[in-house]
Amino acid sequence: MKKLKLILLSILGILLLVGCNFTYTRDKVEVKLGIDNIDDHLEIFEGKRVGLITNPTGINSEYESTIDILFEKVNLVSLFAPEHGIRGDKQAGVPSQTTTDEVTGLPVYSLYGQTQKPTKAMMDTIDILCIDLQDAGARFYTYIYTMAYAMEASEEYDKEFVVFDRPNPAGGEKFEGNILEEEYKSFVGNYPIVQRHGMTIGELAKMFNEEFGIGCKLTVIEMTGWKRSMYFDETNLPWVIPSPNFPSQNTALVYPGTCIFEGTNLSEGRGTTIPFEVIGAPYIDAIEYANALNELGLKGVKFRPAHFTPTFSKHANVLCHGVQVHVTDRDKFEPVKTGWAMLDVVRNLYPEDFQILNVNNNRNMLNLLTGTNFITQDLYTLEEQFEIIEEDTAIFGEIREKYLIY
Repeated sequence: MKKLKLILLSILGILLLVGCNFTYTRDKVEVKLGIDNIDDHLEIFEGKRVGLITNPTGINSEYESTIDILFEKVNLVSLFAPEHGIRGDKQAGVPSQTTTDEVTGLPVYSLYGQTQKPTKAMMDTIDILCIDLQDAGARFYTYIYTMAYAMEASEEYDKEFVVFDRPNPAGGEKFEGNILEEEYKSFVGNYPIVQRHGMTIGELAKMFNEEFGIGCKLTVIEMTGWKRSMYFDETNLPWVIPSPNFPSQNTALVYPGTCIFEGTNLSEGRGTTIPFEVIGAPYIDAIEYANALNELGLKGVKFRPAHFTPTFSKHANVLCHGVQVHVTDRDKFEPVKTGWAMLDVVRNLYPEDFQILNVNNNRNMLNLLTGTNFITQDLYTLEEQFEIIEEDTAIFGEIREKYLIY
């Protein structure tokens, strides 16, 4: 009888394990990136000389480089490097140089530095230009303007432009911010969109092409299996950092709000392991700042007193005091309102110490990042700033709707 019980228990255990495995397999999400679907679109590239804008984020769901995939499947003849370089080895703001790719032997043209838009000489070498980059989901991330300038060059020199689409790492449902004003167009904000756009890079390409009049021959090779509600960690796709100071999906959540501190004398956490999640300066009282922010009752976020010493960038090797932004509910979290509130509070708490960098220049970094000058000029209360965000978010939502693919 004992043996029979043991046999029955063993069988039951095996059945439970099989059931668990079956459930996991059944529920596992399968998202295919644009580059995963290339075999369904090879006719686009037939008989064409192909150029590719990419970096280490350009991989398929099996971790294979888009460079290697195109080198095998099509006539790939040249590569184009955005900010941070083709292999992701450049810090923010460091120009890339035209080089040769060590793996393929192909020329690598720099699109960050003196040349941001592909030249006629570059475009003469190709018939079709592709892009496969992981965007950050924020208006000020330069990759989307590298794409826009490349689309402009494609239209000007009568070339085709292809986007291998990828997820927005902060999801595709939420969007928020103020619309950038024409006066503050730059490489960190070239079109009148909001800071958190909630679109894929392919959807942005459609918007840039049609809404803002680029007018190139555009093809978006779409993803399959991706839903707008998905954050990146729900896709089961490999995460590759899009730039050296963008280590995780948590960065994608806070970045549309806290990036504005690049325009101030506070550290935005560059030179730490959690850039854009920690904000501070030597002159701040961390407990006072955290308490003041928590008293605002902002949605989906808590602020913890934090102390950190950046290894480079602002306040390098100097102890800073401030806060860490802890997102407690990402579906309720409003990063742009949060970032603006953080700036407003620190400005009011430490008026003698807080500084806007190059404040007397109307095109200072804070104005370029916020897309306006009313924060620099301190024209509105925080409540009025929030109203502007809400109004502009609603306006942008109507425009955005026309270009959604998924």
